[in-house]
Amino acid sequence: MPVITFEYQDLKNLGIELEKDELIDILPMLGSDIEDFNDNEIKVEFFPNRPDQLSIEGVSRSLKGFLSKETGLPEYDLKSSGQKVYVNADIVKIRPYIAFALIKNINMKGNKIKQIMDFQENLHWVLGRDRKKVAIGIHNLDPIEGPYSYIATEKSENSFIPLEHKNKLSPEEILQEHEKGSKYAKLIEEFDKYPLILDKNNQVLSMPPIINGELTKLTEDTENILVDVTGTDEKAVNQTLNIICSSFAEVGGEIETMEIVYPDKTIITPDLTPNEKNVKLNLINSLIGINIDIKEAQRLLSKARMNSTIINDNELKIQIPAYRVDILHPVDLVENIAIQYCIKKIESKLPDVSTVAYENPWFSNDKTMREVMIGLGFQEIMSLMLTSENAHYALMNQKEDDRVEVARPITIDRTMIRKSLINGLMEFLEDNKHEDLPQKIFEIGDVIYIDEEKETKTKTVKKLAGAICHSTANFTEIKSTIASIIANLDYKMEILESNNSSFIPGRVANIKGTSESGNITGFFGEISPEVITNFELEYPVIAFEIEFL
Repeated sequence: MPVITFEYQDLKNLGIELEKDELIDILPMLGSDIEDFNDNEIKVEFFPNRPDQLSIEGVSRSLKGFLSKETGLPEYDLKSSGQKVYVNADIVKIRPYIAFALIKNINMKGNKIKQIMDFQENLHWVLGRDRKKVAIGIHNLDPIEGPYSYIATEKSENSFIPLEHKNKLSPEEILQEHEKGSKYAKLIEEFDKYPLILDKNNQVLSMPPIINGELTKLTEDTENILVDVTGTDEKAVNQTLNIICSSFAEVGGEIETMEIVYPDKTIITPDLTPNEKNVKLNLINSLIGINIDIKEAQRLLSKARMNSTIINDNELKIQIPAYRVDILHPVDLVENIAIQYCIKKIESKLPDVSTVAYENPWFSNDKTMREVMIGLGFQEIMSLMLTSENAHYALMNQKEDDRVEVARPITIDRTMIRKSLINGLMEFLEDNKHEDLPQKIFEIGDVIYIDEEKETKTKTVKKLAGAICHSTANFTEIKSTIASIIANLDYKMEILESNNSSFIPGRVANIKGTSESGNITGFFGEISPEVITNFELEYPVIAFEIEFL
């Protein structure tokens, strides 16, 4: 999780007068862990669901509410800059979304630039998926002039001096020779053209999502900045810009909007209009285990930096700041009320019903499977149940079918609940392809199917899956592996023909297994070269998946 470091004096400069021990006591109640501290500074780890707290300004804003120094919805004045950004039609196929803002009268003295860079990189990790979804550029405004253009350039054209470099390089040379270019080349190298942001005079501001230009490098004398956010997820792009702008506004930055002119539409960014949700008092009291009235709930929400209107004795309409991208459900509002009520004040209670506990067989069987897999030399991984249609279907060369979708996904790569474990294993291998071979991994996890006959319209099924990656991995190896697993789990196995499109035709098979405890089905084989290439792997992969009926 992201860690931010700040000096106690930084908080004092922002109006928070707390002794070190008081601060260390309060910060965990806001959803953080204290990593380290000394007499001058403190390192704090914040949960990724609160990217607005990844800057000292965000921490200060939350503390002011918790301490009742400032309450209610923060109001940030916006005025139009009159500036425009023209989005080239070709860029839509590469990195289609962009948001801009101008921020005037910023003080960059002291350690402010380092704080901004740390904030930027933390947002890249939390919201940007290491720049894949979102990339941020923060530029000195003085050397450049609008209007601006967001274009797709030829690889050998529009050379510029990248940040922390002395010579001009073409976009193609940056990917080959610059440290950041080599690190993030995989994000754009597959395209025929590369993204660039230019000013009125065709000066290069940046090459998203790789590197900014030396021309707009921040210095301690910088007072006015331009912020660009580009990405593949429009919602995440706009959320990121809102978080950055509201953070600068906390220290007196004057925010100016810009017009983004797409080929088919024009939008204005940033948009700091509050979101609205309702929450009911009986839900608040029942989930937290307290008994407060509607006015007290309103006061606590005000400490959480939200405005609210009383609809009746049991319901509030809440205005949620644009930077609070974590509020997705009324339960999230209840959590904020619990934090402001103070977690320490909530009494712990034993449940009214006395029961004798025993291990659920659903989980006790997992222990046996783990022992078998570890005995065969596999290492266990655990992945999220949420995935995306792209990873689950397209990259695995599978046809889309009925699935449980997320109604309001916060990220583009978490839009559905998985029906298979294999793509999660492939993503793990992709993320760890720099590690030594062979790699043998497995996962035990639940998947969810649509089932109209169930009350919830869904059915949860347990699966066991494994994958092996090395230079000589083949069908014979995975067949002997699955035979050992099935035998050790005390099933009798039958092998059947399969046409699973994730595997090489003729090198894949279905299985059925029977035992006194139940039945299983599954498949195993050699992953097809197309799928291996989709996950940017370089060696053969063999895999299996077993479903427990």
